Amino acid sequence: AGYVVYGPQTTMALTLGDGVVMFTLNKVTGEFVLIKHAVEISHSTKEFAINMSNMRHWAEPVRRYVDECLAGVSGERDKDFNMRWIASMVADVHRVLSRGGIFMYPWDQREPHKPGKLRLMYEANPMSFLVEQAGGASTNGEQLIMDMVPTELHERVSVMLGSKEEIERLQHYHSQT
Repeated sequence: AGYVVYGPQTTMALTLGDGVVMFTLNKVTGEFVLIKHAVEISHSTKEFAINMSNMRHWAEPVRRYVDECLAGVSGERDKDFNMRWIASMVADVHRVLSRGGIFMYPWDQREPHKPGKLRLMYEANPMSFLVEQAGGASTNGEQLIMDMVPTELHERVSVMLGSKEEIERLQHYHSQT
């Protein structure tokens, strides 16, 4: 699995099932140069990414998690969090791989019959594989993304991925509902 992010620099992240590596395009030679070997996501974080404009539509476990993050040092987590949202899964996952954190695109009640917006086979699975290869985790809230058995090509799922401790916390909240 992998991705390429185009911007001030062109960066590629890749896994072949034995860790994650990152490359940057050398514009002069046209070659990708290894910049980071054995990418690792820290197990805990102080950064999360979610589209806050949809908060009123989320399930209770996701609202609870975000409320805890927003409470900062005065809340039960006893630490301040930064919220980021690029609105591009690849760019958000790149930030998680580069700086740590958690990315969430949860189920919401606007379309209750749909289990999520992102496609399992070609969005959730490749990004989850990268994150897991870097020591993180990914879930739809009820089960790990990589444990899901696809039932159709364009199947949609809820996706939450990144720092392992944060994903475990979200899964715990979902198990209590």
